[in-house]
Amino acid sequence: MAILRSAFITLSRNNSLRHFSERSTLGRKMSSRFVAGMDIEDVLRAAASLNAQGISATLDSLGENVHTPDEARRSADIYHRLLDAIHERRLDANVSVKLTQMGLDLDRDLTFGIVSELVKHAASVNNFVRVDMEGTNHTDVTLELVRTLHAREENRGHVGIVIQAYLYRSESDILQLLKEGIRIRLCKGAYQEPPNLAFPAKGDVDANFVKLTRILLPSGIFHGIATHDEAMIAATRQAASELSIDRHSFEFQMLYGVRRDLQRALVKEGFGVRVYIPFGSEWYPYFMRRLAERPANVLFLARSLLHR
Repeated sequence: MAILRSAFITLSRNNSLRHFSERSTLGRKMSSRFVAGMDIEDVLRAAASLNAQGISATLDSLGENVHTPDEARRSADIYHRLLDAIHERRLDANVSVKLTQMGLDLDRDLTFGIVSELVKHAASVNNFVRVDMEGTNHTDVTLELVRTLHAREENRGHVGIVIQAYLYRSESDILQLLKEGIRIRLCKGAYQEPPNLAFPAKGDVDANFVKLTRILLPSGIFHGIATHDEAMIAATRQAASELSIDRHSFEFQMLYGVRRDLQRALVKEGFGVRVYIPFGSEWYPYFMRRLAERPANVLFLARSLLHR
């Protein structure tokens, strides 16, 4: 499994294969399990469908590493449109952004200004912006931006962050974020990181995920526990029971198209579930990271294509 994970992460950075896949009919057909569609209406329909099943949504316009300030502003404009549409249609949904898509590798001040406007917009319609976490070369600036924005009184409760359990530093980052009242989405992590920065063994990542979950749940802040791993879900449920944590004080978060059966089962048991719904033409890196996270998805895709 480790070899497959490394292979898919390497493929996620292959630009030639990316350009071919994103333009091919077969590539789009393969990605449709995990990507809601190519445009805003597609993702809004998917969100409404999930809401009808009692599931919340987070909308994610796919794309990374823009090359010009205008590209970054166009990416942000999609999110402004999403926030307006969510408000107008009264959807139970928020948005998730990547800072590299907002121009981080071009100009930090540009990115800060763009994300600041997005959070301001979200606050004005009583919504929420989740700032995603990318590779470790962006960890410090991501934490700094979210903490700075959240420190503004008008933004409190309207901006949050993602923390990755496979990083050694995550416990200390979480403790600092909790002091400031910042909402956290805890996930395992989907980037290839060196062993001096991240736990190389799955068992150690899992153990740290459980440890961090037990820090988050009793914090009094609404967090997202993001996993499809039934062992991690069981550990979260056990922690909630032992710590007398109300089921409505946190939520499980999952990805669009992954473990739909588990999503429905958790809702039926009274747990909050939120599904991240990605959309857009730049789906290839995201798609490859989903295969890296769960290589069993390769078999699922193969079966799906054979039965079309």
